[in-house]
Amino acid sequence: MTMIDQINAALAKVEDPEIHRPLPDLGMVDSVAFNEGIATLKILLTISGCPMQDRLRSDITSALTSIEGVNSVVLTFGVMSEEQRGNLKSILRNGREKIIPFAQPESLTRVIGIASGKGGVGKSSVTANLAIAAAKKGLRVGILDADVYGHSIPRLMGLIGQRPTAIDQMFIPLESFGVKTVSMEMFKPDRADPVAYRGPLLHRVLEQLLSDAYWGDLDLLLIDLPPGTGDLAISLGQLIPASEILVVTTPQIAAAEVAERAGRIAHQIKQHVIGVIENMSEFPCPHCGDIISLFGTGGGEETARRLSELVGNDVALLGKIPFSPDLRTGGDEGNPVVMQFPESPAAIAIELIVDQIIVRKKSLLGVRLGLAT
Repeated sequence: MTMIDQINAALAKVEDPEIHRPLPDLGMVDSVAFNEGIATLKILLTISGCPMQDRLRSDITSALTSIEGVNSVVLTFGVMSEEQRGNLKSILRNGREKIIPFAQPESLTRVIGIASGKGGVGKSSVTANLAIAAAKKGLRVGILDADVYGHSIPRLMGLIGQRPTAIDQMFIPLESFGVKTVSMEMFKPDRADPVAYRGPLLHRVLEQLLSDAYWGDLDLLLIDLPPGTGDLAISLGQLIPASEILVVTTPQIAAAEVAERAGRIAHQIKQHVIGVIENMSEFPCPHCGDIISLFGTGGGEETARRLSELVGNDVALLGKIPFSPDLRTGGDEGNPVVMQFPESPAAIAIELIVDQIIVRKKSLLGVRLGLAT
């Protein structure tokens, strides 16, 4: 094997940090030369000023200097032409036109909408922590922040102010804690700007966020839905008919009555309601140990009971997440409780819920698998 062959073989093991595919497969290796111990390469970036340039330089240099005989690496960066970016998009979409990958018959990604009848129940915090807990178990996970008006996922995931890399009409989701994340906030000129969209536009926004992102191969996509039973809840069922719904409530009976409506609209549009999570549940007093029911009791059980009667099957109460200041502060700081305090009661409750969610109830019999021999 020549030295050039060895260099190319080493480059085939270096992945783009955002796309997670080998550089040669993406057409990013423009030229390779070797002379007197010096490897000279030109790598093409998708855009000028790519934020991952330093990471690429480090990974490539590390891979090539491990080859016996390579004493130094001279690396220069260029930018893909419009035609090359078009070829890259075609590679990422497997030659297809723009589609929602999760709506295709062969998709193995479970899409779960996190819903609530009203705001203030901690739905977004639950979404972020569930996603990270699933990623810690080795799953490939994504979050789509579909709460267009009240998006908070970027703060919860430590992504405030960051913007995704765009490749023409395609973009690469941001990643933190092993989770790929997309939110409307990432595309606003200023994150404080309000979003004033009406029905048809909301449907279009959700469709674009699902189809224009390069999600890669995900095991699980969690969609943080806005509170209530409006346009986006209905649009999810239309765009991804196989999507499932997880209902979040608080222990307060009044909140449970409203949360039930989120399950009802899902049932009406033929989505499977996989369970209920009760957030802000009772917790022990840190001083005396007495149980404090800050928001009452019984809301989770009541929501699960009503939804079970509605759908004619058992809709389980998957777990109760105890009220915890750590859950709130972790969200404010962009360091969720399952990462910052993994031994806390709230984090343990979330881990146990994830253990139930990630068990695929539906058989894969008859589903075309993406396997190659």
